[in-house]
Amino acid sequence: MTTPALPSAPPGPDSHGPVEPTASRDDSITAWALAARSGDPVAVDRFVRALHRDVRCYVAHLCHDAQAVDDLAQDTFLRALGSLHRFEGRSTARTWLMSIARRAVIDSYRYAATRPRSSDSADWQAAVERAQPRNLPGFEDGIALLDLVATLPAERREAFLLTQLVGLPYAEAAAASGCPVGTVRSRVARARATLTDQLAAAEHEQQATPTTA
Repeated sequence: MTTPALPSAPPGPDSHGPVEPTASRDDSITAWALAARSGDPVAVDRFVRALHRDVRCYVAHLCHDAQAVDDLAQDTFLRALGSLHRFEGRSTARTWLMSIARRAVIDSYRYAATRPRSSDSADWQAAVERAQPRNLPGFEDGIALLDLVATLPAERREAFLLTQLVGLPYAEAAAASGCPVGTVRSRVARARATLTDQLAAAEHEQQATPTTA
């Protein structure tokens, strides 16, 4: 396969240029992954930097061990870099990487099942807070998105995370999760309904709480 020309790096968080559309960004990241197969260090660096936050966000929401988040993210990229020679660009690099991250989390659960495991909920929530995007519309008034998402059943939480936070299209989220597109749509719809109800209840409770002078 002919490796496409290496695109320019997407704007960083301090850039004043326009934000690259998701489709264009995915094309760029996929091109970097294809270029990285030959060991191009610039392409490898851009590929890792472009998706590191998405991977951390994803694994932080799937696992309940704060100290495991960085290890799982590192394991994901080590697996991906070791398998780049098999990546042919049939899906976006982001979809491919999220599938690897999902397997890394599943493998960690299987390993943890054979030994005692402790979990600190406060530390885990802090890790998720650091990993998630800020100022998401629709969750104002001090309602923490991570607290609401954490209450969802695992399959709905994963579908919501992939499509609404990581930003994968439904078809790619289905490929990453290993289930039909219709299943993903159903899980996201149910997750949204649950989150909407929880948000409304929280707002109602907040309004009903008397304020002190």
